[in-house]
Amino acid sequence: MRQPRTWWSPRYWGISARSAFVSATVVLMALVVAGSGLAIVLYRSLLSGVDDAASGRVRDVVAALQFDTAAELDAALVSTDQRIVAVQVIGPDGTVVQRSPTAPATPLVAPSSIGARLQAGLPDDASPDGDMRISGQTVDGKGGRYTVLVGAGSEGVETTVQTVVVLLAAAAPIVIAVSAGAAYLLVGRSMRSVDAIRTRVADISTSDLSERVPVPRNYDEISALAVTMNEMLARIEAGHDAQRRFVGDASHELRSPVAAILSALDVVSAHPEFLDEELATSTLRPEAQRMEALVEDLLLLARADERGLSLGHRDVDLDDIASAELGRLMRETTKTVDADLAPTRVVGDPGGLTRVLRNLLENAARHATSRVELRVGIQGGRAIVTVADDGPGIPENDRERVFDRFVRLDYDRARRSGGAGLGLAIVSEVVAAHGGNVEIRDRPGGGTLVSVQLPVVNSPESSR
Repeated sequence: MRQPRTWWSPRYWGISARSAFVSATVVLMALVVAGSGLAIVLYRSLLSGVDDAASGRVRDVVAALQFDTAAELDAALVSTDQRIVAVQVIGPDGTVVQRSPTAPATPLVAPSSIGARLQAGLPDDASPDGDMRISGQTVDGKGGRYTVLVGAGSEGVETTVQTVVVLLAAAAPIVIAVSAGAAYLLVGRSMRSVDAIRTRVADISTSDLSERVPVPRNYDEISALAVTMNEMLARIEAGHDAQRRFVGDASHELRSPVAAILSALDVVSAHPEFLDEELATSTLRPEAQRMEALVEDLLLLARADERGLSLGHRDVDLDDIASAELGRLMRETTKTVDADLAPTRVVGDPGGLTRVLRNLLENAARHATSRVELRVGIQGGRAIVTVADDGPGIPENDRERVFDRFVRLDYDRARRSGGAGLGLAIVSEVVAAHGGNVEIRDRPGGGTLVSVQLPVVNSPESSR
């Protein structure tokens, strides 16, 4: 059973509320640490000032006793002020022989506990009333051995520190509230941009991917997120459009041979006598073979899109494959075929490389006026395959586009010759899977030259 939401549970808070809570917590901890440190430093600093005042008075009295007796001391030396609250001069017999008006008649501390060296800042609990820090020193003076005791008030120090602590405690809620409110407002303002992005994304559907999320004017992380999301939406839109075109083109290409076969079957159904070898060889079989080749091409491209082509990797004599495909082409065409095949061994998949050479040769024969040229060899440490024709050529602006799927520069001629616009797309996929590249250039003398570069055996590229 799902538990009801409760406002005090942090898991149901918004980011603004969480940020405000974290900000308030951090400020509270900072104030506690800083306030405690300030109180300690202030307390020690004030006590140090009190001890310095008492020690200074002890030194003054000790210096005077070198020339005067206790009874002859200047009245200013045994007087009191805001810091000094008691002054005592104790004789050798332990009695107080000189004191300030506010000092008791009995010693503040036992004279035996005071040595010949100045002792400053005896703790408060050493004094009779517990609110006095005592400094003292025993000295041999003009009238004998004296013990000088000076008490400085510590009650004012404690009062000052307590006042500071109270003020900090009173200011802490205000500072915490202001910091939490500022964090809540600032994060809330930033989250409005995120909410606008979320709302726009929620409105975008697969039927219309042209929408884009709003980009904030500030150049911050949210703006970068919006830009990145728009770039992602653009890629998704392009992929969706490409997929839609692909499905449409594939459907159109499959519809043509299916329609031809169905038409022939309809004729045969109405006139059974027409079902003879000529109909099968001239109509049914070519259209079925055309549909089979198209389906195979589509499956190959679909596998390439899904997880890449899974090709074999073994030594292949590329010149042997080229020779076999060359013989097949010469049996199917009346155009002149010129070949120069040098021994060339590559690492790859024989079936895939056969598909590359077959598609290139068929494409060249389809567009050639009278001549097809095939060259296989090694140049610069790479296997080079060039297939050229003396046809009309390919405009420079279209040389990248022809490797896309279902692209025909001369649609009517390609349709009549059976091309579906997938041959060069398959060539590009297979060559890329072999770690090579393919490019189109002008043929010397006119026409088109397609160059394929592949890594050869024992080359640096083949060992990757």
